[in-house]
Amino acid sequence: MARTVGIGLQDFEKIRKQNIFLVDKTMFIKDWWEQKDDVTLITRPRRFGKTLTLSMVKQFFSINYAGTDIFQGMNIWKEKQYRELQGTYPVISLSFSSIKETSYIEVKKKICRIIELLYQEYDFLLEGDFLKPKEREYFLKVSSQMEDYEASLSLQQLSGYLYRYYNKKVIILLDEYDTPMQEAYVGGYWKELTAFTRNLFNSTFKNNPFMERGIMTGITRISKESIFSDLNNLVVITTTSKRYADAFGFTEEEVDAALEEYGLTERKPEVKYWYDGFRFGDITDIYNPWSIINYLKNQEVDLYWANTSSNSLIGHLIRTGTTQVKEAFETLLSDGSIATEIDEQIVYDQLDLDDSAVWSLLLASGYLKVGNITMPESNLAGWERVYHLEITNFEVKSMFQYMIKGWFKSCAYYNDFIRALLKDNVNEMNIYMNRVALATFSYFDSGSRPSDESEPERFYHGFVLGLMVELKDRYLITSNRESGYGRYDVLLEPKDTQNPAIILEFKVQTKGEKELSDTASAALHQIKEKGYSTLLVEKGVPVEQIRKYGFAFKGKKVLIIGDN
Repeated sequence: MARTVGIGLQDFEKIRKQNIFLVDKTMFIKDWWEQKDDVTLITRPRRFGKTLTLSMVKQFFSINYAGTDIFQGMNIWKEKQYRELQGTYPVISLSFSSIKETSYIEVKKKICRIIELLYQEYDFLLEGDFLKPKEREYFLKVSSQMEDYEASLSLQQLSGYLYRYYNKKVIILLDEYDTPMQEAYVGGYWKELTAFTRNLFNSTFKNNPFMERGIMTGITRISKESIFSDLNNLVVITTTSKRYADAFGFTEEEVDAALEEYGLTERKPEVKYWYDGFRFGDITDIYNPWSIINYLKNQEVDLYWANTSSNSLIGHLIRTGTTQVKEAFETLLSDGSIATEIDEQIVYDQLDLDDSAVWSLLLASGYLKVGNITMPESNLAGWERVYHLEITNFEVKSMFQYMIKGWFKSCAYYNDFIRALLKDNVNEMNIYMNRVALATFSYFDSGSRPSDESEPERFYHGFVLGLMVELKDRYLITSNRESGYGRYDVLLEPKDTQNPAIILEFKVQTKGEKELSDTASAALHQIKEKGYSTLLVEKGVPVEQIRKYGFAFKGKKVLIIGDN
């Protein structure tokens, strides 16, 4: 009989005792323990089982779970030495996953409150004369209002108390360490929070004589200079690392077994098309657990993983990114790949300044995957690598398409423009395009490196992304590709030969052009002069079915002329 499918359960004991569907990942315990690393930082996208894994590790090692039967029948229980190891260590476990406040003061209070609640779990230490008077005084001062220096030492102090009580060093587990850091980037209090967490992490994981080992998890590997400057004992496991590659997420074999358990084997092609595509280390065909579990529960495809957060940071970076970022994203949406260098140490305050940092974040977050890695011929140093990135799977691609639709949702004129374009009504195209530009120009040009108002490249590429989504069922849309003797701006190739093909060329008015109509005419002339219709004609599109439009920009003002 198939096990019950439970959604959102992250307590290992609860899942085991209620016979909830679970993929056995307990051999991670053995793999991690035998590495003997001091502190391990593991980064994986959200909803990939990080919290459940730390719950499993805590309940395996914790003295509070000595003698538990929840591991019986699992892979780790087949190892005699690990049966003897179970329940033999004091464990400190905490999570920053809920820290999403909008100011530094509130975030610091929330972290301190989490530590205060952790202390309350060990209030038995206050009994009798175990703690010295000064220690008791400090113990009782731990609160959401404690000073920075007190907070920074609090976990080390608690480790010392537990070490003395149990005569054994502690295991420290911190889940979602980077959640408040991402909020700090968005909220504008990055520097204050990095200073606070740097001191907390150093005293907890570096200068802590009472720690046996530690694990930290998160989505990103924040740069060493930001918060890990003194943690030279930190082993970092990212999505490109080979170690623990199959410990998070479901392998194809595990998904196949799950589908068989629930009588859904014939649905494998559908599940693979929607949810396959993640890659960790050298292991491909990794599936997101959240999507698979929801699919087993509902037995239908949907945007499960992609819709479990607002995706606001990702949307902001793409929407306000440089023209190169938007142009590369057009390639990704067309099922192409982009080649870039990757720095897996995410520098959040560089996201608006360095395009490769954007791709690094998208890779770490699971929105992109590594297709392959190449070494450039000019690689004299022998270590530079070029990563060829693709959108992870159909679920993620669909999420991006919905996100782009949302950019124009508040501008009703956008759909009016699309209808006018399809009708070849140039007069209406001008009316609605000017309204679209007025409403959304600054929306696509509000990054840290905004372009001059007379250079609306960011708006133009945002507009193209919208075209790609709105007309994806009717047209194959490409931009900035070679055809004839040059590179066209936008080309709409019809999927149905009964529909017309469309070529769009964009130009910004220059000082030598007195009227905007001169600029639009120059754009239209360029389409003809450079032979941009060549590619379409070679594919069998009749010349009379190819429409050509020149777009001229002057700030937020637009003029369109057609080839009539």
